[in-house]
Amino acid sequence: MSDERLAHLEARYLWLERHVAGQDKAMADMGDEIRKLRREMESFRERIRVSDAAGGAEEPEEPPPPHY
Repeated sequence: MSDERLAHLEARYLWLERHVAGQDKAMADMGDEIRKLRREMESFRERIRVSDAAGGAEEPEEPPPPHY
């Protein structure tokens, strides 16, 4: 194997290592964001449940028109 070919392969390998490391970080960041969003969504669901249980859900004042 020539020195030039070996240097080319080493450069590609280093690029791939950096690329994989970047992808790993991006995946970890996305996982953190998903966990955060799930916690927020559960908090909103709980607030809605509490509001509904406390009579926060209001009934319409009049029935919808017949064409509904």
